Amino acid sequence: MAAEKQLEFLMNGEEARQVTISKLVIAGWTGRNVEAMEAHIAELEEMGIARPSKTPTFYRCTVDQLTTDDMIQVIGDDSSGEIEFIMVSLEDGLWVGLGSDHTDRKIEAIDVTVSKQMCAKPIAKTLWKYDDVKDHWDDLMLKSTIINDRFKEDYQEGPVTTMRSPEELIALYTSGGELPEGTLMFCGTLAVQGGVRPAEYFDATLTDPVLGREINYQYQAESLPPEE
Repeated sequence: MAAEKQLEFLMNGEEARQVTISKLVIAGWTGRNVEAMEAHIAELEEMGIARPSKTPTFYRCTVDQLTTDDMIQVIGDDSSGEIEFIMVSLEDGLWVGLGSDHTDRKIEAIDVTVSKQMCAKPIAKTLWKYDDVKDHWDDLMLKSTIINDRFKEDYQEGPVTTMRSPEELIALYTSGGELPEGTLMFCGTLAVQGGVRPAEYFDATLTDPVLGREINYQYQAESLPPEE
């Protein structure tokens, strides 16, 4: 029997529904703008993380890493969040959401997949029907801020079009097919302002200015000592 994760979402911010996720995919190096993607690769290279052999790259993580909680625990001070739009394939089609690909940067320099598996993957509790935003997809905006010692800083900001479109990513992942039902895909992130760094709180927002709504999600990353 395949592993599954049960999560409750507000569909279009209204109807509560229990959703079963059976596959978690993390798409990396998804930048549509080569210069912007190179900037993010350069950020990570400064931390000793080798550039990918191909772009995009699709990593697998276990579904039990997914959480809608407002607190996660991490080991040490070497992890950080990344704002991303997510795609969820359900029986009634594709849905759009918001998440953070929280990753251990120290381990990322050794093994990217292991680094992603080490940290929980926080996601917001709201999903939007993709068909409702598809015709104005280019207008959607992502923004993240971080808080340390009560000091708030802008961290990431830009349109979803910084990354490849959902259709293109899904086609690349499935070799031209559809995203299998029960799959949740993280779809890539924006370059960071001021360098990749840890934070006590990570605040993420996906804004739809056409329909006048947003998905907002904040979580705390509690740092645990490696040993006591």
